[in-house]
Amino acid sequence: MAWDPVAELTDEERGFFGLYGARRPYWEERLWTNVPGPFYTRDNDNCWTGRIEAPDNVLYEGAWFTEYVFRQPRNPAQVRALARAAGIEATGGYACDGDERWTPDLVREWWAGRGRVEEDLSAALAEFRKHSDEQNLDAALGVRDYRTYLAGGLADDLRAYVFRLEEGRYPEAGERLPQL
Repeated sequence: MAWDPVAELTDEERGFFGLYGARRPYWEERLWTNVPGPFYTRDNDNCWTGRIEAPDNVLYEGAWFTEYVFRQPRNPAQVRALARAAGIEATGGYACDGDERWTPDLVREWWAGRGRVEEDLSAALAEFRKHSDEQNLDAALGVRDYRTYLAGGLADDLRAYVFRLEEGRYPEAGERLPQL
């Protein structure tokens, strides 16, 4: 990924992420379940809208169904989808200033605590399986997707993100990535 996902946002979409006016990003209030990267959420509504707009990027925490970013956007279409999710989230709980907030050490600390993420995913899956409606089934599908990502490609994505934080750009093919 050699691009800046935040640069893909239109001026209107930037407003959805609290970059203008009274709404401000909420780094100190961010949910710990957010994957490190430019986009994240704080405590927000429970209207089940995030996965409708951005199923490749948004998941819900267990019983409260609070939205969080489980995968950072990989292309402009996913940035658009995440912006739509942010735009319809009633409490303004999305932000996109993570690049200014994450440090390599914080990313490594998050990664070291990924067992807690797996525990949260197990609890969320149990909660979602209690119900057979379409939204809970979709949320359970999202949990499985996140588990696969956590066990597979997330480590490489985070290593590339640490590279970006250290070097100011994403790595080119063949460049050595930092350790987590």
